[in-house]
Parts: sequence; C-alpha cells; structure tokens
Amino acid sequence: MKPIKVGLLGLGTVGTGVVRIVEGSQQDVLSQTGASLEIAKILVQDKSKARSIAVTSDKLTENAWDVIENPEIDIVVEVMGGIDLAKKYILESLERGKHIVTANKDLMALHGPEILAKASEKGCDVLYEASVAGGIPIIRALVEGLSSDRITKIMGIVNGTTNYIMTKMSQEGAAYDDVLKEAQDLGYAEADPTSDVEGFDAARKMTILGRLGFHANVDLSDVSVRGISQVTKEDIAYGKRLGYEVKLLGIAESQDDHISISVQPTMVKQSHPLASVNGVFNAVYVYGEAVGETMFYGPGAGELPTATSIVADLVAVVRNLKLGINGRRGFAPYKEKKLKSDEQISSKNFILLHVEDKAGVLAQITQVFAEHEVSLESVLQHPNKTNPKAEIIIITHDANQAAMKKVLKQFDAMDVVHSIKSVYRVEG
Repeated sequence: MKPIKVGLLGLGTVGTGVVRIVEGSQQDVLSQTGASLEIAKILVQDKSKARSIAVTSDKLTENAWDVIENPEIDIVVEVMGGIDLAKKYILESLERGKHIVTANKDLMALHGPEILAKASEKGCDVLYEASVAGGIPIIRALVEGLSSDRITKIMGIVNGTTNYIMTKMSQEGAAYDDVLKEAQDLGYAEADPTSDVEGFDAARKMTILGRLGFHANVDLSDVSVRGISQVTKEDIAYGKRLGYEVKLLGIAESQDDHISISVQPTMVKQSHPLASVNGVFNAVYVYGEAVGETMFYGPGAGELPTATSIVADLVAVVRNLKLGINGRRGFAPYKEKKLKSDEQISSKNFILLHVEDKAGVLAQITQVFAEHEVSLESVLQHPNKTNPKAEIIIITHDANQAAMKKVLKQFDAMDVVHSIKSVYRVEG
C-alpha cells in the first residue's frame, strides 16, 4: 500500500510524542499493516515557535483547513484539546471522509454519540483510546477483549493528579493544601486544579467507560461527582488504622440493566489491588459475569504513554483501511438507559461523627441506624486529646443510598451530634 497520510491537529506535548513514535516505528507499522504512516500536515498556533523535534516548515500550518480539506490526508489526529473548535474540525473532517483519532476526553464525554453517529453515516473510524487512562488500553479491552462478556462493574483510579495527592497524604501524613502545592510545582497539577481535584476530569472518563461497558447512552450529567478537596489527613489516618486507603475512584455499576456512575473519594481495603496503585499511575478494575475480575494498570498520562495509545489507534485505522471495514466499530448503544434510584444504589459506608462525650450517646446513634434498617459492621470510639468532643467511627454493612441519606439527615438534627465529620463509600 502507498503511505497513509496523517494530518495532526496540535503539536503540544502529546502531539510531539505522536510525531516521535510515528517516525521511530515505521518498520513496526509496515510489518503489522503492510503500509507506512506519513505525517503530512500539522496544525500549530505559531509556525516560528522553537520545538523539541525537527519538523520541516512545509509540514506546519496555522490554518486548520490545510489539514481538513487536504484530499491526500486519510486520517486526522486531534490533540489540540478544547471542545467547540475540536468538535467542529472533527465533524468537518468526517464530512470529507477522513478517519479520526483523538485523545479528547472532554469532547468524547460531551459529544461522543453525535461524533460517532456522523462517523457511522460516513463510513469512517473514530478511535479514542487515549481519552481514558493514557497508555492503558482499557477502551480496546472493553470493545474487543471483553466484548463477549457482560460487564457488571467498572471501578478505577483514572486521574493521576488526585492519586498523587492521595498517595502523598497517606505515605507522609501531609495536609491536602501542602501536597496540592507540591503537585503544582512538579507539573502534576494545573495552576487551576479544579477539574482534577473536584473529580470532573474523572467523571468525563467514567462517562466514556460507562457507555462502552454498559452499551447505553450515558451522559456526563448522569455521573454523581465529589472531589478530594475536603479529604483531610485525619480521615486518611483513621482509614489506615482500620485497614483502608483513601482513593478517588470512578465507580460504574450495572444490575438488572439499571446503572449508576459516580466519582468519589472512597475507602479501599488495603488488600484490594487498587489500594496499592500509587503516585500518578492509573488502574481500572473490571468485573465481568464470565471473566470475573480483571485489572488494567499503567501510566495515565504523559507524552509517550498517551501518544502510544494514539499511534495504536492509527495502526488500527490502517488495518481497517487495508481490510475495507472502516466505520464498523463505532459506538452503537442498544440498551435503554435506566438509572438506578437511591434505593438501588448500595455500598458499605465509613462515617466519622463528633458527638457529645456523655453516657447514652452511642445508644442514640446506633438506634438511628436501626430505625432505617442499616446494619453495622463495626463501631469504634477513639480518644482525641485535641478534640473536646468524642469521635465515633462507624462502618456499615451494605446499605442503600436512600436509607443512608435519612440516617445522615437525622444525625444533622440531633443535639448530641456536634458534626458529621466525614462520610466515605467503602470498597474491597
């Protein structure tokens, strides 16, 4: 086959990695597909900018239409980021019969179904492995490797920034604000870290995984989101004492074709594989009815890990071109989206209460749980010399979310409860 020409929208960190890998792996691509890849045109903001890779000036352009309307370009790789402009360029490229590879999780979470529908209409591929968990091939695993199984749960650490913060707080006993500042200094966290620390980045990724895992048209608004900004070093210390690590988890579950998806800081049993995933690494745990439990682990971001996923998608498009089967791998939800009610969402819970230190309080606390049919796994009281109130730690058995909301509302109204200090889901 003649060389397959690629247009690149963006030459930042990831785009640079794509160029490096494509140029360094031509023989591998040729042996796998029977064709070579050629990056024919690259959209940049400033052609005169100094770059860490050598690219001839004739390949650079500041006009996106030099890529989109180029009849010789077969595949467009979008690594420019953003939503509105990226969406426009991708849809215009599809209109012209070009295949798409993108790492844009925000775009695919918000507009994935529309883009994939257009791709199906035009007989084009849209592949987006790099949009979730960087170098981990989790999308390919769900779409291909586990396609014969029925997925019941996807649970994972899909944001490296928050995992770095949680790891440092756990290992060093450091405070959240101090570790966040360190993460920003190291480049792991943005100057405005809101998307990461408040869970929005993870929510977008879980939207994508939920669609693929459960074959339903999940929207970002369907994801319940809570970030890590209120997690304290005391919470983490209590968790460790009881055998748990605190991790920001994305959790997608399906039961009787009813689904729930959330992102929240979670107490993970130290014996669970996810508890030992530290630093900026990601991991996704998948439960299937047939396969049982599987875990996918690796770097969740970075120039070369993310670029590796993009080039793997490029190779997949070339294979499809050679076989003449482009446009047949698109997302086609065939199940009606049914969201779980609060009564259907169930988990164990960790609750830390500050209460009046006097006789009879514990009995009142346990009575509230009994009234709402929430059974308790353990109740512990720890002395705390820095706190004049008594601290009571409760771990429940599985309880539905509706019952837990009623319990917490009742605690909030009780005079003997000074504050509901912390509430976490428990896994493992």
